Amino acid sequence: METPPGRLAELARLFLKLGLIGFGGPAAHIAMMEEEVVERRRWLTREHFLDLVGATNLIPGPNSTEMAIHVGYLRAGWAGLLIAGLCFIIPAVLITTGFAWAYVTFGTLPRVVPFLFGIKPALIAIILAAVWRLGRSAAKGMPLLSLGCAVAVASLVGWDEIVLLLLGGVIGMLWLGRAGSLALLAWISAPATGIVAAAGGGSAAAASVSLVKLGLFFLKVGAVLYGSGYVLVAFLEGGLVRDYGWLNEAQLLDAIAIGQLTPGPVLSTATFIGYILGGLPGAVVATAGIFLPSFIFVAALGLVLPRLRRSRWMAAFLDAVNVSSLALMAAVTVKLSVSTLTSWPAWVIALAAAGAGLRWRVNATWLVLGGAVVGRLLWPWVS
Repeated sequence: METPPGRLAELARLFLKLGLIGFGGPAAHIAMMEEEVVERRRWLTREHFLDLVGATNLIPGPNSTEMAIHVGYLRAGWAGLLIAGLCFIIPAVLITTGFAWAYVTFGTLPRVVPFLFGIKPALIAIILAAVWRLGRSAAKGMPLLSLGCAVAVASLVGWDEIVLLLLGGVIGMLWLGRAGSLALLAWISAPATGIVAAAGGGSAAAASVSLVKLGLFFLKVGAVLYGSGYVLVAFLEGGLVRDYGWLNEAQLLDAIAIGQLTPGPVLSTATFIGYILGGLPGAVVATAGIFLPSFIFVAALGLVLPRLRRSRWMAAFLDAVNVSSLALMAAVTVKLSVSTLTSWPAWVIALAAAGAGLRWRVNATWLVLGGAVVGRLLWPWVS
């Protein structure tokens, strides 16, 4: 695919910016991308963007990173695929490496809680605005709207995300397409993951870790990790703490916290862990291992997705997966709201950001920065 002049620089600027302000996890990242590539730049139609959201939910890896990679591919071919993905990932990796250096050197983390307090309500407003805009395109009729509501309720009561996506897609395919085959499930697999209760702390982890073993471990995680970034906790606890003994529980919790504190992909947690276990080389190896599968999966997906949309029954499947993905985003927003909107300052920030985003279409960048500043100012009144 020939790359028009200037498109790579355009992609680099956009995804570097999103990588720097992308707090809040995959749902918030996707909301910001929708605003940038659909609302502002018109690179994709809302329907096409929804197809990408649904499709990336069906392959392993971090959804928002894969969305960035796929947008880059559609905009500027194979070079765009690499530029968009790397520019979205690199800011988080560099910031996380800085945190890891401070953690290893001083044994503590910077105090950023007041700023994060203000960012989180703003992110809820950003996600809600995106769900509203995308939902008007995804819910093409009462059957899809009913399916989306059912998926949202099932998610809120604890059903697995991948199970809901597959069930929603298959039900939609059979209901809307009136043709289909359950053989579709043969090439879609969802690994079972368990939630492991963490307890206690301990002393430092094992001293010497092979870079090869470290890279292979994170390569495996990146190749099989489905669902939200929170599923990562179960994989890391089982492998790094219980199986290998490379980390203790306290170090793992600190690593997960850093993934939440920094902008960009939550999987930058791997960078922090790699630095603790192997210094800068360990950080590079762990980061490459966990993100490499996403580039491979998206490259393969880009070759087959247009053909899938031309099939009647697969088009119905994708429509159903799209509305199911949005239902999961809505359910995540509800869960985040319960844990975030616990004081009047948080409500003030959320309502102000929602009004600014929906009524005046203020860019997500300013909503995030404004939330951080107001959160710091109102921090003394937080109960």
